[in-house]
Formats: sequence, structure tokens, C-alpha cells
Amino acid sequence: MCIAIPMQVLRMEGQLALCAGRNGEAHLDTLLTGPLEAGQWVLGFLGTAREIVSEAQARKVNDALAALEAVLSGETADLDRHFSDLAGREPQLPDFLLGAANHD
Repeated sequence: MCIAIPMQVLRMEGQLALCAGRNGEAHLDTLLTGPLEAGQWVLGFLGTAREIVSEAQARKVNDALAALEAVLSGETADLDRHFSDLAGREPQLPDFLLGAANHD
């Protein structure tokens, strides 16, 4: 499985965006996103900005990554805190699967 890391754009340098994320700063290629503005959030993977996301989406991914790190290090993580958007509710199918589920 591939996991993209949320990164915030600091500035553009030609076709590259200098971004800051949970693991420090990195230059990301912006061929897939087009030019970016300082302050925007992207999901970065293998040196490429893959997708522009909202600050709220970036926070959710960072929370999930923090939970994963905590569990892998043996901590008893408060998973409900890290997955507040999922805690306390029934799982829901994505819209594109709802039609298929109704045909069974």
C-alpha cells in the first residue's frame, strides 16, 4: 500500500514546490498538480505532489499516520482521537459502491 504524506507548500521554485511536512522539508515535482501557492496543502509521494487537499484533509491523514506510528511503537494509542471522523459511527460505503450494494 502507498501512503502519501500531507505537506504544506512554502514556495515554488520553478516546477518544484518546497514543502514542509511531518518529516521535514522536501522539494516536490508539481507536474500532476500544476503550480501551487504558498500555504496550500498537497499529498506528496516519491518526490511528487500527487493531489491538492484541504487543510482538514491533511489533518485527517496526519492524525491517521500518528495513530499508526503510536501502534507500531507499542503505545496504547487513543485511536478514537486519531480517527475522530470515523469514531462513534457505522461504516459507510463510498458513493460509487452504493449502487452495487443495492443490486445484491
